[in-house]
Amino acid sequence: MSTTIAAVTNTTMSNPFFKFKQFVVRHEQCAMKVGTDGVLLGAWTTTEPRFNNTDSILRILDIGTGSGLIALMLAQHFSEAHIDAIDIDRKAAEQAKENFDASPWGERLHIADCKLQEWKPEYRYDLIVSNPPFFQNSLKNPDIGRKQARHTDTLSFDELVRHSERLINENGWLALILPADAEAEIRNLAKDTGFIPTHITHVFSKKGKPQRRVLLLLETSKSRNTEKTTQEDSLILEDDKGGRSIQYSELTKDFYL
Repeated sequence: MSTTIAAVTNTTMSNPFFKFKQFVVRHEQCAMKVGTDGVLLGAWTTTEPRFNNTDSILRILDIGTGSGLIALMLAQHFSEAHIDAIDIDRKAAEQAKENFDASPWGERLHIADCKLQEWKPEYRYDLIVSNPPFFQNSLKNPDIGRKQARHTDTLSFDELVRHSERLINENGWLALILPADAEAEIRNLAKDTGFIPTHITHVFSKKGKPQRRVLLLLETSKSRNTEKTTQEDSLILEDDKGGRSIQYSELTKDFYL
């Protein structure tokens, strides 16, 4: 999927940034730059009807935060939430801190240079989000930072789901964006760890093109009646002329200029 973002940008090598309605994201020190996947997950999560009562989401964890984009989007929406963001890339963590400190919500955003497997807070989370590494069998990028950000060597899907279950409270939610062909694997892992799919959105770049991504909202089984059905829908990102679709524009209207 293209990583082109239709936000206001300055793409000079010395000062690259993306400007959204209420915050700016710098990403020149990050292995993985600001991209469509991060914007999609942040916007989709904030428009989830189950989170209309934002006061119910008080602690959030962003796994593999990179530049901090998703954490910033969630901070804008969930006005009372304390958000922890973790990343194993120290340069990315430093950049995320820079972005957090420059935002209106710096006091509610915390960054840590830490592996998920080693993250042990004294509390559990109401919501966990992740745009995780997902290339499992493709050629490894020689750049160490991009390799860590793009490949599951440092965080497998199994570890992602199991550690999320460890860190989430009994009424918690896990929101993910993944390649379309990873949906079955994640759903099987969810069954083993007590998560139930609540909302699934199939993402297509254009009408008639193969599905590229899937957005999943998983709910802890303790908080849900297992007889409820899973909501499934689809999202097309571009219209016939290559611009933003009406769906995508509506989804991202609180963030894009």
